[in-house]
Amino acid sequence: MKTQDLLAIGLMTFALFLGAGNLIFPPSMGLEAGTNLLPAMVGFLITAVGLPAFTLIVLGRITNTNNLTKALPPWLGKTFWVLLFTSIGPAFGMPRAVTVAYEMGIKPFVDGDYLLIFTLIFCGATLLLAFTPGKLVDYIGKFMTPTLILMLIALSVAAITSPLGVPQMPSADYQNSAVTHGLIQGYMTMDGIAAVGFGWVIIQAINAKGVTAPKDVARVSLYVAGIYAVLMGACYLAMGYVGATASTIANGATNGGEILTLYVHGIFGEYGQVLLAAIIIMACLTTTVGLTNASAEYYRSSFKAPFALTSIIVVTLTCVVANFGLAQIIQVSLPAILLLCPIAIALVMASFVGSINEAIKPSHVSVLVVTLVFGAVDALAILELMPTAMHEQLTDTLPLYSAHASWLLPCLLVLVFNSAYSFFEQRKTCTA
Repeated sequence: MKTQDLLAIGLMTFALFLGAGNLIFPPSMGLEAGTNLLPAMVGFLITAVGLPAFTLIVLGRITNTNNLTKALPPWLGKTFWVLLFTSIGPAFGMPRAVTVAYEMGIKPFVDGDYLLIFTLIFCGATLLLAFTPGKLVDYIGKFMTPTLILMLIALSVAAITSPLGVPQMPSADYQNSAVTHGLIQGYMTMDGIAAVGFGWVIIQAINAKGVTAPKDVARVSLYVAGIYAVLMGACYLAMGYVGATASTIANGATNGGEILTLYVHGIFGEYGQVLLAAIIIMACLTTTVGLTNASAEYYRSSFKAPFALTSIIVVTLTCVVANFGLAQIIQVSLPAILLLCPIAIALVMASFVGSINEAIKPSHVSVLVVTLVFGAVDALAILELMPTAMHEQLTDTLPLYSAHASWLLPCLLVLVFNSAYSFFEQRKTCTA
């Protein structure tokens, strides 16, 4: 593969992940972390960037994203994929991207409600770009992403050379456990589940460049994950620094979007809002295009559904949900996403173990069941539905419960036990 093609796929991957949430979340954390921004960001980068990058590497090793659920019963594997693409697609991820693009990119400049008109235009652009999947690398990797990066660089350089304040004392959460809290916040971005979905697009893009041999796909995926990690890490660091130095102008700000808006206006004045609007709209557009492409590619590959028809259905549903009932849809979708995220990560870990040695069979079903049970406990805690008495007891007795990752240790124990058992059984069979 040519270097320029490799770089283009890496840039495309970065753009697919870079949604509005990735820009809005770090400033809020930076403001709270204050002088402890660096240790907080170390923890944050491990889970917010390292986890998705690890997922991309594993998907490259198994060469086909569908192999992630190959060891599961067919009905269970298809159920997982349908739920995943429904959640990160038209039920939650895509409508949220559309509404955020409107709220931050258009609404500040207009009087009145133009959400419907904007949604039709935005979804039309998404569909137009998604209709030509073979050109996705060219559209996003070679044109849209460099433009997006240049705009982010302009904001980052201005923040570094002309900061609007200095980092303040950290809030209570970041005073004594900044790294740990950063780890938790990075995990809660749930980009790990997005990486599983985007894997369909990325592997297809690699194959389209003539790279199909398993070893070559794995090697290219490693490079792509590296490019993504460097760019996304730099973006998070810059946005976190913006938040940390926004103390003098962000008093009363309730979220990262407000912090970013105030900061950009403070540096660039009225033109800053135009720059921010362009960044947000571009970031959201690349995300919706990638999610549409990933969903359509899955249904084409697994159910022989026409790519164009699936794209139309996904984008149409997104358009409807973005205008009507998004809050209600989020209430329904959030529990599913909170459950799917640890399950997706657990399947990635099981596939990684299995890719190391064919003799090792980590038993995806048992890993999935254990993760589902403990993931449900975490989901109830995040949704604040856990009874108070039980919540206090689990906080004291269940490892990582307070970090919303109580599923992790049981999952790892099952992986280790199943892998060791299958390995020694294989050895016993070979020596018999």
